[in-house]
Amino acid sequence: MAALRTALHGRLLHALPFSFGSLRFASSFKAADLVIERNAACKQKPDPSTLVFGKQFSDHMLTINWSEKDGWQAPQIKPFQNLSLHPASSALHYSIELFEGMKAFRGVDNHVRLFRPMLNMERMHRSAERSCLPLFDKGELLECIKKLVEVDQEWVPFSQDTSLYIRPTFIGIEVSFSREANCEAMLFVIVGPVGPYFATGSFNPVSLLADPSFVRAWQGGVGAYKMGGNYGPTIAVQSEAVKRGCQQVLWLYGEQEEITEVGTMNLFIYWTNENGEKELFTPPLDGIILPGVTRQSLLDLSEAGLICKEAFSTRVYRTGEFKVTEHDGHAGAAGGSGLWEGPGGVRGGDGLRGVSRGQPPLQGNDVPGPDYSERSGQEVPHRAY
Repeated sequence: MAALRTALHGRLLHALPFSFGSLRFASSFKAADLVIERNAACKQKPDPSTLVFGKQFSDHMLTINWSEKDGWQAPQIKPFQNLSLHPASSALHYSIELFEGMKAFRGVDNHVRLFRPMLNMERMHRSAERSCLPLFDKGELLECIKKLVEVDQEWVPFSQDTSLYIRPTFIGIEVSFSREANCEAMLFVIVGPVGPYFATGSFNPVSLLADPSFVRAWQGGVGAYKMGGNYGPTIAVQSEAVKRGCQQVLWLYGEQEEITEVGTMNLFIYWTNENGEKELFTPPLDGIILPGVTRQSLLDLSEAGLICKEAFSTRVYRTGEFKVTEHDGHAGAAGGSGLWEGPGGVRGGDGLRGVSRGQPPLQGNDVPGPDYSERSGQEVPHRAY
């Protein structure tokens, strides 16, 4: 009986941060309370042909502060500026931090669109709960982000190969070395125009390092949440991949070397299985894989028969299973819209290129096609130029 009480007590303590957190952080900020301060010294926009990933930033940012005493404050859009943090802020010591990554695209009709942004909001909400950071209304945050993109819409590149990257970030700013749930937090969003994530370009081949001695995440951990602590430790492995002539890491897990994901992307493999059947598969979400928006979108398209009309699977595959058909296999890193062809690299999946821009993919020298805005996510208010 004593052992049972101890076990139940442990389970109760484990559940408390989440159940109490849901009650404690029940309220939210409102987009209707948004205050906008325009930047009087806007920067010159960069040439889209010179853009790389994550080096340029727009003129404004969104900030929303929270405290246990006062709750959520009114959201603010203000000139882009540095943050002022106390050196003892919890984000700096215990990685009480999470973030999201999403994009806005300028379509051929000059409309600016976000690609399935509510999926990002839902994932961010889950990460906040796991981090014991205050919860928020997902729709209200999305409306604030859309307003930020509207304010900085001139930063959305007029280019087919670039986009506006949106980085919502949520940090604990509790001034204490105590490892407890934060009493203060800050949610902020910055945006900036970006080029291809890879130096080789968006649709050019990349090679992968698959080394079972390195692990990205594990059962019972936080691999399924978009937290900075998941990414910092992988930089050394990424550097090792570069030394070996690879661009990214194919993360394996466990003694069976289960395939999980690639770098900062989910993984799809299209191959001919041992029965001679063509099959599209992606590893299942089992707590160590981040549930990507592109991953879910490809699954939705596949289930509708728009990508793969053959068998579809989300069972766990292991590296050894591909040796018999590696010359026929195609794999794709979902975040990069690419297809991995055999053991050698990645090639562009041009058939998916125009999904977010309100147009079908361009073929050869074809002119841009008609507008498909009803199928391509949420639009941001815009003006003609």
